[in-house]
Amino acid sequence: MKYVVSLSRIIVGALFIISGFIKLNDPVGFSFKLEEYFSPGVLDLPFFVPYALAISIFVVILEVVLGVLLLLGFKKKFTLWSLLLMIVFFTFLTFYSAYFNKVTDCGCFGDAIKLTPWESFTKDIILLGLIIILFLGQNFIKPLFNHRIRKVSVLLSVLLCMSYAYYVLNHLPQLDFRPYKIGANIEEGMTVPDDAPKAIFEYAWEFNVDGEQKVIVTNGDYPTVDGEFIGVETTEIQKGYEAPIHDFTIEQEGEDLAASLLREPKLVMVVAYDLRKTNAEAFEAIKSMSEKALNQGYKVIGLSASDSEFARNFIDQFKLNFQFYFTDETALKTIVRSNPGVLVLTNGTIQEKVHFNDVDELHFGGKVE
Repeated sequence: MKYVVSLSRIIVGALFIISGFIKLNDPVGFSFKLEEYFSPGVLDLPFFVPYALAISIFVVILEVVLGVLLLLGFKKKFTLWSLLLMIVFFTFLTFYSAYFNKVTDCGCFGDAIKLTPWESFTKDIILLGLIIILFLGQNFIKPLFNHRIRKVSVLLSVLLCMSYAYYVLNHLPQLDFRPYKIGANIEEGMTVPDDAPKAIFEYAWEFNVDGEQKVIVTNGDYPTVDGEFIGVETTEIQKGYEAPIHDFTIEQEGEDLAASLLREPKLVMVVAYDLRKTNAEAFEAIKSMSEKALNQGYKVIGLSASDSEFARNFIDQFKLNFQFYFTDETALKTIVRSNPGVLVLTNGTIQEKVHFNDVDELHFGGKVE
């Protein structure tokens, strides 16, 4: 039992630290995931939406700190009860998502490791089992180091987590696992290889044959049946290949101009997924940046999911020298964790990507301004 408890302690502690740190690297992304859970179609808790970012930061720091506490063997009862309550809640959440197919990715490991809802639920069940083992064998959880070292270690963990969260919120995630990371080509990310696996569907055809209901299952072909067709139910039994980037467009008056704009040798994108929620003060620096970019031969465009009338009024208000195009809000939130944020591209390849606080640091092809 001693060795089983020790192994469980290491696995649970390490997983909580890794999972928490990955989300701590991108707390804004995790807050978007929480907003999904709080939405009317899922848990219907809209009053939590304004606090999604604060909840996100609290949860991920708590995850890391609980992992540290467990490995150190410090505050044993508090740690075990906190771990149990947290994993019971996560297990309920992942089961709810999987069973009702509400949220297709729990965000347990951010964008680093994508898990299906049932994979997330299975992971939580395993963790729940390991935490129960820790409860049963808590007498074997011996503290590491002396009390002072443990206390200082936990305090340092909290301070480091808070400092790191502050940094990534005011800049960008240091580790970018998304398909829009620096060096990625957007057009290539949208391409589906010729030999990519295709989706496979199963069709359950329902007929009325001589007054009796008859169901025939095929993989697509319409069955030859001497009877009255009633209906068909389609089930995807094997997912096909999905390109890393599959929801990116640059639209103007209903026309998608992404293909031509992504071939621009010098392109600057100002991304503001919602102009009503954007940091308006940042547009003074962005206007100055856009003037420099235009003088160096760059084409400057804005991308937003806001309606065209609001975008025109916004341009007039801040006297901007570029136009906004329409792009899906989810795609824009994925591109850059900043509202607004700026990207510099060459023929569709992302060369630079910055938070609005770092607009002055853009190099425009390597020469520092």
